[in-house]
Amino acid sequence: MTTAQPNAQFNIAEPDSVPVRLAAYQRRKMLDRFLSGLGVVPDESILDVGVTSDRTYEASNYLEAWYPHKSTMTAAGLDDASFLCRQYPGIRFVRANGLALPFRDQSFDLVHSSAVIEHVGSFERQRTFLEECCRVARRAVFVTTPNRWFPIEFHTVLPLVHWLPKPIFRTLMRRTGRGFFADEANLNLMTGREMAAAAGAVAGFDSELSYVSLAGWPCNILLAMRRCHAASRTPDGRAV
Repeated sequence: MTTAQPNAQFNIAEPDSVPVRLAAYQRRKMLDRFLSGLGVVPDESILDVGVTSDRTYEASNYLEAWYPHKSTMTAAGLDDASFLCRQYPGIRFVRANGLALPFRDQSFDLVHSSAVIEHVGSFERQRTFLEECCRVARRAVFVTTPNRWFPIEFHTVLPLVHWLPKPIFRTLMRRTGRGFFADEANLNLMTGREMAAAAGAVAGFDSELSYVSLAGWPCNILLAMRRCHAASRTPDGRAV
């Protein structure tokens, strides 16, 4: 059995398919949760980690598309997503690896990353990814990932098989022509417990886990991390 090669967003679903439309709907809810939950204000600087070069899907880079204050945003990712600067004037793009971000400590008020942490590799690398996001954040970090315990896996568009022990799941992916997703470096789904454990290893931050649901079932994990030391200040003297 063979499948289409995964696109730049690690997703084989057709652009107008039900999974893609549902993903856009869910990302609208996640954006609302980011803005309201962290109390984002228009003049705060935001780093979005893990933008994609994919232009096929409506919500591929949803923060860049839907957040109105473009001049406050820096987009970073492994892909060449420099088109974002032309498509959304005011945004700055930096080609960067989320495991080793080329920014000084506390360079941004907020760091956002959606559906990236499941693609960075092992649990240890996922923890490093969170540490890097927190290192460059002055105030807070917001990270989303698909919930492994949701019945449908939206990358492979298969039901239930991702609930198998991970070695068995990866063997099944290889045997059914989905070798790309058999590689831990390309797909390592997380549970809420694993996300909480990774966040808990980051010093100096309080973390809060929540979910967005689809048909009453939690389908995406949302992690909000807030710097917990006494209020620091931005270069212009604002307390954060």
